[in-house]
Amino acid sequence: MNGKAPGAPDERQFATWLTERIARYAGRAVDDDEDLSAWGIDSVAMLSLCGDIEERFGPLFDPADLWAHPTVRDLAHHLAMRHGMRRNSGRVRAAFVFTGQGAQHPRMTEGLHRELTAYRRHLGTADEAVAPYLGRSVAGLILGGDERVHQTALTQPALFAVGYALAMTLVEEEGVRPVAVLGHGIGELAAAVVAGALALDDAARLVCARGAFMQYLPSGGGMMATCASPFEAADAAADEPQVTIGAVNAARATVLSGPVEGLERVRERLAAIGIASTFLQVQHAFQSPLMEPVTPRFEAAARHVAGGRPELPYYSTVYGREYDEPLTTAYWTAQITTPVRFADAARRMLAQQGPSHVVEIGPRAVLTPFLRRIAGTRGPECLAVCRGPESDAVHLAGVLSKLDAGPLAEG
Repeated sequence: MNGKAPGAPDERQFATWLTERIARYAGRAVDDDEDLSAWGIDSVAMLSLCGDIEERFGPLFDPADLWAHPTVRDLAHHLAMRHGMRRNSGRVRAAFVFTGQGAQHPRMTEGLHRELTAYRRHLGTADEAVAPYLGRSVAGLILGGDERVHQTALTQPALFAVGYALAMTLVEEEGVRPVAVLGHGIGELAAAVVAGALALDDAARLVCARGAFMQYLPSGGGMMATCASPFEAADAAADEPQVTIGAVNAARATVLSGPVEGLERVRERLAAIGIASTFLQVQHAFQSPLMEPVTPRFEAAARHVAGGRPELPYYSTVYGREYDEPLTTAYWTAQITTPVRFADAARRMLAQQGPSHVVEIGPRAVLTPFLRRIAGTRGPECLAVCRGPESDAVHLAGVLSKLDAGPLAEG
């Protein structure tokens, strides 16, 4: 190309245009996977590049997007997504993002269960699938105000059942068809069912085995959310060999996982440099090597689960990208000890799928703030099916209205 992009560029054409323009400022050839810090251009040139992008393609871009998408390839994904959204404005393309552990609370989704026949039915279906492996009704636990919902063996199947029921209410009752799915930690299992990669019964077996084996690990582990970058978090934890990164949720939203005593010391180090942190309501050091004792037993329990290929774009927080291979036992075993690469997966989903809306599926809004930060001010509208304990049919009707779905019939 000669530096002039065509009227309707695709991702490849954006990449070609960006590579040429950045190379001109850098005074050398630039690779499409080369990080921003290696481009060798100063802040004035960066601002000029931002101006070039806006002048050529219109208001698709925030300057902060350079740091959120630091390679030519990532930035081309982002610009193509923005351009596609502008061309298709008014057309609803909803992506589903399933909440992970920590979102649970007693009586979660009580208002929806009370007011919506469809939600009651789908929660009942999930309850029937989970009961043989859990040995009790998860719906009774969820709706009975039982504080044991915070016990790992019960938390994970409870969140799975709620995520499944909420998603099925949107898909089967209201016709909201997701263009892509993504799950945070335990949320990946409900996402896999919606994507057609796992049968409901198989997912129920996996989630119950996962929670039960984790429940009986030694106590003393925990997780801590920080306002640190991954580099800052890792640096603060350098003297704590058992404290590792458990999740990267956004540019400055890193979760650490490990022994509580070590996390406390890291918290003090972060506070000393002005970085806030808070402990999450979990009982173990999830998404860390401290989960290794679980994996042999889980792998044996999951051996006969037949995981298939996703039937719609599935964004893996194990790999931080779209994953179109079968979701086998090996995948679910690796997922137990692997950090949650939520920010990477969400960024790629937004760039590659160009959704008009991103819908958080879970009992309260946990991921929506991160999604808004990743998407930027011109990104898709980010909605939560449940904002929290107060959510009911009226709130869900508002969400459906924004998705051009409904009307919602009350039970």
